[in-house]
Amino acid sequence: KYRVPRIGFVNKMDRPGANFPRVLEMMRGKLSAIPVAVQLPLGSEENFRGVIDLIDQKAIVFREDTLGSDFEVEEIPEEYRQEAASYREKMLETIADMDDRLIETYVSGGEATREEIVRALRKGTIAIKFVPVLCGAAFKNKGIQQLLDAVISYLPSPMDIPPVHGT
Repeated sequence: KYRVPRIGFVNKMDRPGANFPRVLEMMRGKLSAIPVAVQLPLGSEENFRGVIDLIDQKAIVFREDTLGSDFEVEEIPEEYRQEAASYREKMLETIADMDDRLIETYVSGGEATREEIVRALRKGTIAIKFVPVLCGAAFKNKGIQQLLDAVISYLPSPMDIPPVHGT
């Protein structure tokens, strides 16, 4: 109604019953939104230890002893590579038409750069074409820094949106 750009954050990935794909389906069905996963959980419930960044294709593993404020960037574990590749392909397919260079790269089978992906995500988010979705566990500070970075990267500044007209 108010045309407010938004991003999604799937919280409590460390709790019993955490199901990231189900949340994406519920966003489609109940909210009529087009979710674009830009992260995947690295484990779930009591095994949740980080997130997989689909843009940089890296795993971000949070250190338990620092309550998530420190993390290490690693290669995606072997057991998650196929799922990450599938979700990355879906992400690129959804956002490709937002940027001419990205669609050329995607159609030609080339590898998209981080800048092209972020630019397309930002453009589509501001145009309210889709909703970038991240995940984490806020209580343990896992994924919060990445969420704040996403706010800066994908959501509009006051200069990016037109003024509101009152009646």
